[in-house]
Amino acid sequence: MQLAPAQLTPHLQRGLKPLYTLHGDEPLLQQEAADAIRAVARQQGYTERTVHTVTGAHFDWSAVLAAGGSLSLFADKQIVEVRIPSGKPGKDGSAALQLLAGSAAGNDTTLTLVLLPRLDFQTRKSAWFAALDGAGIAIELQAVERGALPNWIAQRLAQQNQRVVAGDEGQRTLQFFADRVEGNLLAAHQEIQKLALLYPAGELNFEQVESAVLNVARYDVFKLSEAVLGGQVARVQRMLDGLQAEGEAEVLVHYTLAEDIRALKRVKDAMAAGRPLPMALREQRVWGVKEKLFERVLPRLSTTTLDNLLHGAHLVDGIVKGLKAPGWPTDGWQALHKLALGLCLECVSKPAAARG
Repeated sequence: MQLAPAQLTPHLQRGLKPLYTLHGDEPLLQQEAADAIRAVARQQGYTERTVHTVTGAHFDWSAVLAAGGSLSLFADKQIVEVRIPSGKPGKDGSAALQLLAGSAAGNDTTLTLVLLPRLDFQTRKSAWFAALDGAGIAIELQAVERGALPNWIAQRLAQQNQRVVAGDEGQRTLQFFADRVEGNLLAAHQEIQKLALLYPAGELNFEQVESAVLNVARYDVFKLSEAVLGGQVARVQRMLDGLQAEGEAEVLVHYTLAEDIRALKRVKDAMAAGRPLPMALREQRVWGVKEKLFERVLPRLSTTTLDNLLHGAHLVDGIVKGLKAPGWPTDGWQALHKLALGLCLECVSKPAAARG
């Protein structure tokens, strides 16, 4: 059964289940959820704990199955923890996980905790994951989106009896904090804890946060894509600078931007040929957050604009590989800035009056 992260605490207050599966790409949230489950388990007498990390195709799953069926001389209850960093248990692992799921029902001596990374659509449909989900509790723990990050920071500050000042300065403080820690939730958690050590409970002003919080932001090209399509100009510039500083490959950044432009052009052409927008998006495999962004920006992108962007993407492809193009910077990162901002500015929300 799927459970939302916010429901975990009230769920644990009602009692433990024998099987939990935690999956997602945010280490901090997964760690905190696992810690909460272990803490309640220890209170209920699960004093023994074994940890099994699946290292590859030749992993010995018999050890995991044996651990679930045996207790030590010193404990009546135990936690069996299975970590699968790749998210791919393999054929033997698939069979073993289904056996574990099948034996979980009614087991009041062994609590099984399975830890997984973010799972793709196909993996979620696999027999082994369906077995884990059906026999126990499955919780998806994904990264906090940039738009929700200021509120997340405010909630974490409140847990340690701190808060930013009210009004515009408080919003500015939270936005500054979010810019500093974007993409690095574990470091964000540490920076929040640092504020509790530096300052007493109560209000924090902008100067206190600015002087204390380090720039620990980490960026990835997929979030850059969302920022460009979202028309977030300042964030796009900051992310490109961050990706360059982190040593990201120029060709990978270009590929991400070019793929978005090509996908927008294909959907636009499909619509011109009479395809409804939802059908065109499905045909081009545009899903989730990006689907909503495409729906918002496509009406304001003309065919000519997309043709020009596509031509620009072709030129930048050459620039990042050492070629030159008239009217474009010779430096690869500067060319990427021009291409990204060219698309981003087209995606900026216009006031209603300006749109007519």
